Amino acid sequence: MGIIKDVIITPLKLIPGDSGEVMHALKEWEPSFQGFGEAYFSTIHKNAVKGWKKHRKMILNLVVPMGAIRFVLYDDRSDSPTYKTIQELTLSRENYQRLTVPPGIWMAFQGLSDGVNMLLNIASIPHDPLEAKNLPIQNDLIPFNGFA
Repeated sequence: MGIIKDVIITPLKLIPGDSGEVMHALKEWEPSFQGFGEAYFSTIHKNAVKGWKKHRKMILNLVVPMGAIRFVLYDDRSDSPTYKTIQELTLSRENYQRLTVPPGIWMAFQGLSDGVNMLLNIASIPHDPLEAKNLPIQNDLIPFNGFA
């Protein structure tokens, strides 16, 4: 396991207040901001797995404001110095960061907490079903079988 080229992990601020918190997600001047297409929330149940998906154009900016989600990335870009590298990261309120995933990287994710596991994706382009590829969790391309 390693760090995949062009994947960015950005620490984010949680700002406490008397009546609640402010949780930063993305600012337009940050290097990982490459345009805005859409923002959406997705939830995942404990131990459930979603993926594998690889975008051809979309840049994902993923934040987990509730629960805990484990992300697994796989680089199958043959011209990348991190070709065939697997990277894992768990995001949560306690590990409040933004995961930026460039095009060409396979991603799957798993809910880890009881209750709501929620991610926010601030995508660089609007959703286009023809822009992404999907694989089943068990497949012959990605050498990862660590989802329990």
